[in-house]
Amino acid sequence: MSPRQLRRHHLLDRIGFTGSMVCAVHCALLPLLLAALPSLGLAVWVGEGLEQMFVVFATLLGLFTVVWGWRRHRAVRALGLLVPGLAALWFGLLYAPIHHSQVAHAVVMTFGGTLVGLAHFANLRLNHGHVHDATCSH
Repeated sequence: MSPRQLRRHHLLDRIGFTGSMVCAVHCALLPLLLAALPSLGLAVWVGEGLEQMFVVFATLLGLFTVVWGWRRHRAVRALGLLVPGLAALWFGLLYAPIHHSQVAHAVVMTFGGTLVGLAHFANLRLNHGHVHDATCSH
């Protein structure tokens, strides 16, 4: 793989990590800010459509970058964080009793977003430490 392609994949992991951490903070702070948002005109940030789009984007970006990374380093650490993180995000989004409970929804989505962010971080570390030698599988 060329250095340019490698830099592009590192950039995607960094975007995924940053986005997931922003999502986790957003979900953690949302219950505290919920009352103030309408008065500030920021109610769009809690809309269902934005949340659904973000979970779909996080899923696609996470699967692309972490599976690509796994193909290079063959370590399941990042996948082991990504899969439960995405499961938590989808569970929080689709399971009605959790989705309609502000505190439970915030906890599940924060947990999921944090795991997805840590998966991107682990993938960055695993790819950065990858050495091309005779045991390399590509």
